[in-house]
Amino acid sequence: MGLFWILLLSRVYALAWGQGVYAPANAQIVHSGAACNVKDDNMSERIYTIKEGDTLVLQCIVKGHPRPQVRWTKTAGSASDKFQETSIYNETLRIEGIQRVQGGRYYCKADNGVGVAAIKSIRVDVQYLDIPVLTVHQTISDVRGSYYQEKTVFLRCTVNSNPPARFIWKRGDMLIEQSKDNGVDIYEPLYTQGETKVLKLKNLRPKDFADYTCQVSVRNVCNIKDKSVTFRLTNATSPPMIRLSVNDTVVVDPGQDVRITCEVTAGFPLPIVTWSRYPGPLPLSAQVRGESLILRAVTPADAGFYNCTAVNNVGNPARKNVNLVVRTMSNLTFQITPDSNKDSETIQMGRDLKLSCHVDATPQDKVNYTWYKNGAPVFNSDSLILLRSDPDMAPGTSSLEIVDMKFRDLATYSCMASFSGSTVRELRVDVNISQNSVSPPVLTVPPGRQAVSVREGGNAELVCLVVDGKPRPPILWSRTEKDLLMPSGKPTVETPDGRLRLKNVSRDMMGAYRCQTAPYNGLNIKRREAQVQLNVQYPPILDPVFQDVRSRNYQMVTLRCTILRSNPPRLTDIRWFRNGDFIRMPMPDLKETPELKFKLEPTNNGSYECRVSNTEGTSACTFNVSAQPYNAEFYFDTPNPVRILKGNNYSYNLQWTQKEPDATDRIIGYWINVRKNKQNLLSKQIDLKGKTPEKGVLMSYAVSDLKIPLSYEVRLAPITTYSTGDYVSRIIQYSEPYTYPRPSDHVCGFEDERICGFSQDRSDIFDWTRQNHLTQNPKRSANTGPDTDRSGTKEGYYMYIEASRPRTQGDKALLLSPLFNITSSKGPKGRVPYCVSFYYHMKGKHIGTLNVYLRVRSIASVDRAMWTKSGHQGPDWKKAFFDVTPSGPFQIVFEGIRGSGFEGDIAIDDVSITRGECKQQNTVANAGKTVLIGGSHPLPLAKWLAFGLSCFVSLLFR
Repeated sequence: MGLFWILLLSRVYALAWGQGVYAPANAQIVHSGAACNVKDDNMSERIYTIKEGDTLVLQCIVKGHPRPQVRWTKTAGSASDKFQETSIYNETLRIEGIQRVQGGRYYCKADNGVGVAAIKSIRVDVQYLDIPVLTVHQTISDVRGSYYQEKTVFLRCTVNSNPPARFIWKRGDMLIEQSKDNGVDIYEPLYTQGETKVLKLKNLRPKDFADYTCQVSVRNVCNIKDKSVTFRLTNATSPPMIRLSVNDTVVVDPGQDVRITCEVTAGFPLPIVTWSRYPGPLPLSAQVRGESLILRAVTPADAGFYNCTAVNNVGNPARKNVNLVVRTMSNLTFQITPDSNKDSETIQMGRDLKLSCHVDATPQDKVNYTWYKNGAPVFNSDSLILLRSDPDMAPGTSSLEIVDMKFRDLATYSCMASFSGSTVRELRVDVNISQNSVSPPVLTVPPGRQAVSVREGGNAELVCLVVDGKPRPPILWSRTEKDLLMPSGKPTVETPDGRLRLKNVSRDMMGAYRCQTAPYNGLNIKRREAQVQLNVQYPPILDPVFQDVRSRNYQMVTLRCTILRSNPPRLTDIRWFRNGDFIRMPMPDLKETPELKFKLEPTNNGSYECRVSNTEGTSACTFNVSAQPYNAEFYFDTPNPVRILKGNNYSYNLQWTQKEPDATDRIIGYWINVRKNKQNLLSKQIDLKGKTPEKGVLMSYAVSDLKIPLSYEVRLAPITTYSTGDYVSRIIQYSEPYTYPRPSDHVCGFEDERICGFSQDRSDIFDWTRQNHLTQNPKRSANTGPDTDRSGTKEGYYMYIEASRPRTQGDKALLLSPLFNITSSKGPKGRVPYCVSFYYHMKGKHIGTLNVYLRVRSIASVDRAMWTKSGHQGPDWKKAFFDVTPSGPFQIVFEGIRGSGFEGDIAIDDVSITRGECKQQNTVANAGKTVLIGGSHPLPLAKWLAFGLSCFVSLLFR
């Protein structure tokens, strides 16, 4: 074995001073979810097949330093899939209850800012089979001059599925075959959604009146069972017909109860009636009783189109809809329009005048307007003209035109809006027309209020007053800059008194605001408008807010604090502080960027602060200045630990690079701490022996005497002549590599949750369980199952079958190894052999059977029994091994069969599948010690060296 250790040491030294910063590479996607199948279509594409509703778990494994950021994206799926709209930044992608629209190509992209990003993809195929839908369509045609009629029936069966479904038609229990019955025709129609198969019954015969079943199947892929639907065809079969108890439009008052009945007038089988609403679902208060829909105490929110649908799968569904309108009235406004032909802005005798009245109502066209003059109804005359719907105004506006106004026309006019025969309250507005009651408005901003200044976070009031004019209209506020909304999020805000009040003002509210007279509740003339400037003041905005500055001792350091924005822009003070103490220095120029220059020494390390002030407050730039070295950066994907079988130990090759090694004083070494449960197991200084870390160059240290499968915390800090840097820590987690897609010389002890790519067979009764001593059920029986893993470690994991309830005798659990895609099934002397070895534990009086099969993948998968053991085998772990010579891609299948009672737990551990024949030896493992119990055939020294070399190369470069 000398060559093995020589290679190991040379590999460690090569890694220790080789380049450590490199672009992401060797990306691969592994899965651990509920896959039905994972296969390679060709050299560039992998397809992951999963049943709808199962859990998709994909993991992106990539190398690169510094640690790449992994981003998942998706294409080639439904536009409604929300995953397409966002990216997931995580090494593991998990989708619970995956749906069909989430199928497609998933990409993992790894990028660390070095070189070209690594990209890998996998196609996810979601498989499903819906319940088929069977519809019946009938046609009747005249034959031979109407002597008799020929009836043809089409039974259309439609289903959504992936993969495409296979259809079977049955009459009763008999399979319908087109070639054996001239009265039927089976075909696929064009231009249909989903998959459709039609059964055509030509010139209906008495025997054609029967039960018809459409059965669909995807051939049990992903364990999806067949589904079917049955329809009884009789001479009374007919499509549905319905009628409503109300008209197409129903107008009701708020609070009224509404009952709509959808009566079925024809159809066999008896149609099923359903109700729906557009837009939105049915109201929560809606009640469906048989064919009737009942709405209690309706509100305006209940308005909409209510649809009644009757379906019996014969012909087309019957549909009717009702438009439910709930009466409402609000916001009654008026306008006074002087003679527009004369461009007048005042009312004058001998000129025309128009009064307009508008109410926001539903339905708008059902509003009744009534006009009064001094309390008496107004009727059309030569001087007073009523317009039910004024074409010059907004729809639903009523106007009263006064022609050639006389003194007798000066009066109080009233407009009343109402719904005839409704309980909705009527609305009324009064307009006084006299020589002194109507005049144009005058809009003004009070002196000193054209510009309003307010501190950020405070409250502001913008004022724009109507100082003259009758009647006084409300004021509308808006932003002068195009496309800017008001702080409320609306384009305009109405204020009756002209005062716009703003709370918690922020700098994005700053700017010009426009105030205008509204065109309603006053004279309908050219708008009066003005502007008010809002000025938001805030303390200086500085850069950087915080900066970590590192430098060598006795070198000049320059700290610079940049002023980005300030309102008011004039500064009032600039001061520098060290560790909270004021630094006495000449007053800096308030118009220039503040700077501080000094020589860094061990005595003046610390926190430096530049405080910049204006009249509104003070802001600060903070600098942490030191000669302390930057942190080390761990190499995240350190190769798998070197496993040493003696004593069940392993060593870990810890690797890292030094961030900005030239920024501070020379780094002479590192402190390393190894801890378990916060207790120091190792604390020492790594001496670099005169070598200086280089940027991007990988350094290495072998941490030894670690116990399988325990994990440890490792802390590392750089050391210079003057100081020690901060510690960084990582967890050393013993894990086993994923062995897909080729056999490996590594032993799988199931220590990692990925269990080396093993998976549960979905066709069995129950599953194997991953467990160790710490995760055992405390109530379990003490007379069955192992207390430790094969090595005697309580923390070590193994796979076992639980024989307790609800398991019964004969229940089977199947555990599948990864699929080994061997590229060549034959060597120079025939098929290439592989050695399968594992440890088993079968303790208990009710132990059943452990079988091991070779499953070879070809056109059809074939399982061949290779090893079996039944009954109690003692308290110790025992080793088993055998050779296989597969003819193509293969898996190893472990089958555990439950015995007659609960003391029947069977366990396996340390499974390996290696190229070449097994060495002829057998062992019993007990308490971490291995004892030979069988013969062995020693290999020549050359073969030992070759075997060690192949194992080591496979371990390092897999």
